Formats: sequence, C-alpha cells, structure tokens
Amino acid sequence: QVQLVESGGGLVQAGGSLRLSCAASGSTFSINTMGWYRQAPGNQRELVTSISRGGNTFYSDSVKGRFTISRDNAKNTVYLQMNSLKPADTDVYYCNAWVGWAPNERDYWGQGTQVTVSS
Repeated sequence: QVQLVESGGGLVQAGGSLRLSCAASGSTFSINTMGWYRQAPGNQRELVTSISRGGNTFYSDSVKGRFTISRDNAKNTVYLQMNSLKPADTDVYYCNAWVGWAPNERDYWGQGTQVTVSS
C-alpha cells in the first residue's frame, strides 16, 4: 500500500508560479513512475507530466517549457514546478504513482489539490 499526499495548490494570477509537492508513504521502495494528472469538472483526467525512478521525464505539449517535474527518491517526494501559469491551467491536480512490477503493478492516487489561475 502507498499513500500519496499533495500540497501546494492555490490561487495565482496569470503569469505566476506555483510548486506542488506529493509525498509518498507506505511501501515506497516499490514506487516506479510518478506523475501529475489534472482534471476539470466534466472532463477526463489527463496526464500532465511523469518521471521514472531513474529520472526520465514526459511532458504534455500544453505544459512543455513551463512546467518541470522532479523527484527526490530519498524523501519519496515528487514536485511540480509550474511557471508562466495560464487560466487554462486551472484544474484539480492529482499525484499518481505506479507501484510494483509487471504483472502485479498497480497505481495509486492522491486526493488532489486545486490550482486556480486568474486572468
């Protein structure tokens, strides 16, 4: 079992920055890829960015060049630095972690943190 707790959301003006954190606890030794998703009401949850245990990253086109994901494996924490924020970035952001190895891997979710960007 893995528990994920996000923090760092809030209200910011367009062009501003926020840093989200996601701290993992429990069976953290088996955490592999971690990532951030976002979801607006009525929409599907979409992948924003992810990072493997070794540090390989993926970014969606909508955030490339503005957001940076990083992780501290010693602290079992993943971060999302969000710069040049736009009103379109307003969403609930969810931390995700894949745990274990095929064929028994599964993923876990945090409770979500609201990010609101005002114009």
